[in-house]
Amino acid sequence: MSEAIWITFAFTLGLLVKGVGLPPLVGYLAAGFVLSGLSGFTPLVVEDTDALSHIAHLGVLLLLFTVGLKLKLKSVVSPEVIGGSLLHFGITCLVFTPGIHFLAGLDWTTSLLLAVALSFSSTVLAAKVLESKRELRAFHGRVAIGILIMQDLIALVVMSLAAGKTPSEWALLVFGLPLLRPFLYRLLDASGHDELLVLLGLLLALVIGGLGFEAVGLSSELGALIFGAMLANHPRSQELSKSLWSVKEIFLVGFFLQIGIGGLPDTNALIFALVTAVVLPLKGILFFFLLLLFRLRARSSFLTSLSLTNYSEFGLIVASVALPEWLIPLAIAVSLSFLLSAPLNRLAHPLYERLAHQLAPLESRKHHPDEQPISLAGTRVLVMGMGRTGTAAYDRLRETEPRLMGLDSDPAKAQKHADEGRNVVFADAEDTTFWEGLHMPSLEAVILAMNDIEGKLIAARMLRKKGFTGYVIAHTGYADEAEKIREAGADDAFLTMSETGVALASHLADQRNLAGDAA
Repeated sequence: MSEAIWITFAFTLGLLVKGVGLPPLVGYLAAGFVLSGLSGFTPLVVEDTDALSHIAHLGVLLLLFTVGLKLKLKSVVSPEVIGGSLLHFGITCLVFTPGIHFLAGLDWTTSLLLAVALSFSSTVLAAKVLESKRELRAFHGRVAIGILIMQDLIALVVMSLAAGKTPSEWALLVFGLPLLRPFLYRLLDASGHDELLVLLGLLLALVIGGLGFEAVGLSSELGALIFGAMLANHPRSQELSKSLWSVKEIFLVGFFLQIGIGGLPDTNALIFALVTAVVLPLKGILFFFLLLLFRLRARSSFLTSLSLTNYSEFGLIVASVALPEWLIPLAIAVSLSFLLSAPLNRLAHPLYERLAHQLAPLESRKHHPDEQPISLAGTRVLVMGMGRTGTAAYDRLRETEPRLMGLDSDPAKAQKHADEGRNVVFADAEDTTFWEGLHMPSLEAVILAMNDIEGKLIAARMLRKKGFTGYVIAHTGYADEAEKIREAGADDAFLTMSETGVALASHLADQRNLAGDAA
């Protein structure tokens, strides 16, 4: 009975929230609080049951596993990630601890633990927002995920110290996990494309990564993330991620419901949550200036800091171990930060465009190596987005077009193409600074092959805004998106599946003609 109630309320409020332009997860949070409020007025069973807690935990593990599948670990080991996360953690604790101590009248230990809990940003929300915008592999997305991983590691250390527990000696086996990568690759190759592929993902994320890490005294969340990252370089990692999409999304609904169902707050908890909401912008501002310190451009610093301007579910986990009496106030604070952060992140790019003239002068003259400007001098044909479609178009064109260039928002992918002999460089089509400094005297045609519709719309508009009169073509999966791309300035936009059918028919016709000629 409880499951039917959860599903009904989650769908109804998720649909209503989506109708006003907010992410459905905001509706799931609201559904949890509504169910919690109804528990005193109806006979319906709406409490946080063990089943819901288990579903919520599985959703988090699957999310972290799929994040790991898209993660390049070498991008985490960078000055802006390590330095930015540690400096932010230290400064936040130094500022928040005395503030909580004097304003709330709490002892120093409790004040410090609350400051630690509030210093973390939400891995679930940030990863989900970045994933929905297909920005996990963009430079700012990788920096944000890297910082979140560092914060999660800090949280694990804090929880271990607060609980007075240490990992068992068997935890040292974790350092030997890279030796398993060839075996995991063979398993992935042998799993095919159907249900065995999904079961392999569940096995690695929930059983080996989740339960396995818990068995040696480590975090199951960390285990799921690591096992996903171990497969990130496999050619079929993205297929595995897509196969887990629906399962992960359903389980994550349980996570957001659980936050709300946990209980309604009293007056003191509401005051605490409101105060944390007021100071929340300080968290993002600190991230912004720290990232500028590490020579990131203003746009990357802004988008990264905005995705981190929230409080974390890991703060709730820390509280459950060290401060159980503060769990509900922190849950309200986290929920309120989600309500503020989710719509702001949805408007992240338009917000930066409005503030660019004020923020850009703050950046360093010497940019981060991954954000150096590029030149299109001499390029006649440009392919924007070097995924499977963009790569196929590039390889076909370079047979006849020597002055060809490809752009991609993932530096690692751009470098891989360059190593394979393609003229591909890093650039983000949604970066207004990139367009402002772009010089394209010889450009004649552009192919928009990025994954997300927003990137294609921005690129089409900016090309026409800069006076480009050449041919612009794009692909998309939906007719309404194709129309939007044309309205933005593209000469044409083709439906991917339709063009695949045309290509198959063309290959068949060519083959029959060859057979006829041979006869």
